[in-house]
Amino acid sequence: MSKLAHSQTGATSTLRGGAARGRWYNVSMRALLVLLALIALAGCGARDDDKVVLRIANWSGAGDDSEFEQTIQRIYKRFEEENPGVEIRVEGIPDGYVSKVILSFVAGTEPDIMLLDASSAAVFVDNGVLTDLSPFMAQDPEFDLDAFFPNVVDIARRGDAVYAVPNDFTPMVMYYNKRLFDEAGVPYPQPGWTFADFRQTARALTKKDQYGFAFANWMPGWIMWLWNNGGDVLSPDGKRAAGFLDSPANVETISFLRDLITVDRSAPSLSEAAALGVDLFANGQAAMTVSGHWALIGYANAPKGPDGKPKLVWDDLGVAPMPLTSKAEYRWGSFTEGHTVMYESGYAIGRNSKHKELAWKFLKYFTSYRVQSEYNKSGIAVCACKDVAAERAKDPLEAQFLPIIPTARPPWGAKVEGYEIVEKVGKNALDSVLNNNTPVREALAKAAIRIDQEFAKR
Repeated sequence: MSKLAHSQTGATSTLRGGAARGRWYNVSMRALLVLLALIALAGCGARDDDKVVLRIANWSGAGDDSEFEQTIQRIYKRFEEENPGVEIRVEGIPDGYVSKVILSFVAGTEPDIMLLDASSAAVFVDNGVLTDLSPFMAQDPEFDLDAFFPNVVDIARRGDAVYAVPNDFTPMVMYYNKRLFDEAGVPYPQPGWTFADFRQTARALTKKDQYGFAFANWMPGWIMWLWNNGGDVLSPDGKRAAGFLDSPANVETISFLRDLITVDRSAPSLSEAAALGVDLFANGQAAMTVSGHWALIGYANAPKGPDGKPKLVWDDLGVAPMPLTSKAEYRWGSFTEGHTVMYESGYAIGRNSKHKELAWKFLKYFTSYRVQSEYNKSGIAVCACKDVAAERAKDPLEAQFLPIIPTARPPWGAKVEGYEIVEKVGKNALDSVLNNNTPVREALAKAAIRIDQEFAKR
C-alpha cells in the first residue's frame, strides 16, 4: 500500500474513488479501530423507518444555551418543519475534524453534508469525494451564485466545477485602537500604507506598559506580510518551497518582523507575550494587532479596568488593510493596497450521499438571504452573501471590512494537499529566529528543505 503525502494524526486514507485513480493512505491499527467505530455508529444512526435522516458534519462541540446555539437550532428546526419527514442530525467533531471525516469516507459512512474549511479544502476537493454542485446550480432558478463574493466562491472551484456553497468567511485585518492613536497624536492607518508607515506608527505608539503592535507567531496570520513584499511560501504550482520560502523578499520581510521585536521593541517578544498571559490588544496594552472577524466577539467582552470600564472600548475599534512595500509585485501583478488572506467555511455534499437532492435543498436554504440574515447576527464572521454583508455594513465597524474583501486571497490549504506541514515548519522557523537568534536566511533555507522533503514523500 503506497503512501500519500497528506497525513492526519498518523492515520490516513483512500480518498480518490475508483481503482484506476485510487490513492491510498497508511492506516494505523488505532485508526482502524476508530474507523470501525464510525461504521458501527453510522449503522446505528441509519435505522429510522419514519424519517429521512440528513447527516451534517461540522466542527462544533457539545451544544450550549448560548444565543448563537439557540439560533442554529431554530434554523435547523425550521428546515425540518418545512420538509416533513426529514430529520437533521448534526455530527459535531470538535477535535481532529479533518482526519475523522477522511476516515468516514474510507469507511463509506461519510455525512450527506460537511462543512468544508478553506484551510484544508484541497484534501477533499482534489480527491473526488465531493459532489460537483454546478449541475444543481444550473438547474435551480432560485439559486444565484452571483449573490456571493466571487473570490470566496473560488476557494472551492475547480474549472467549471464548484464543490461548496460558501457560508461565511473572514479576511485577516489590522485592528487598531483609536483612543491610543489619539492620545499619541498619530494618524489612523489608511489604505495603501507601507511597511515604513507601519513601523513608524508602531514606534510612535510604544511607551511604558504599552506596545505599538501585538505580534503572534501563527503562520496563517502572517503569511500576507510575505505577499505584500512580493514573496510567498511555495512555487505557483504549490509543489516546491525552495527558492520561494527562502527568497530574498521573504528574508527581508521576516527580518522586518524580527526587528519590530528585537530592535524597535514596539512588539513584545514571544516569551514576554506568553508571560503576560493576556490578549494585549483587548487589554488595552497594544495599539495594533492582526486577526480575523472572529476577534470582535472577544473585543466586545474586553476586560474591565479598576474604574469598571472596558480596557478596549467598542467605539475605539478601527479596521485597516494590511500594509505593503512600495515594490509589492506578486505573480498576479502589481497592486497599490495591501493584500490579505481569508479563511472560509462552506457547505459541501458527499459524493456518495443517498440524499443529494435533499442535501442541495438544505445548502440552498442555509445559505439563503433569509437564513443568513439571522445566522450572521452572531458576528463571528463576514457573511459570504453580498446582500447580507452589505446590510450588516450599516454598522460603521462592519463597513470597514468591505473594502478589504476584494484583496483577500485563499489560503494555500485550499489548493495544496498536505499544506499544514508548511504552516508547522514555517512557525518553527520563525520561532528559531525570534527565540534562538537564528539568522533569517538560514532559518528559511532549512525550512524550505524540510518542506520539500515532506512533499517528496507524497
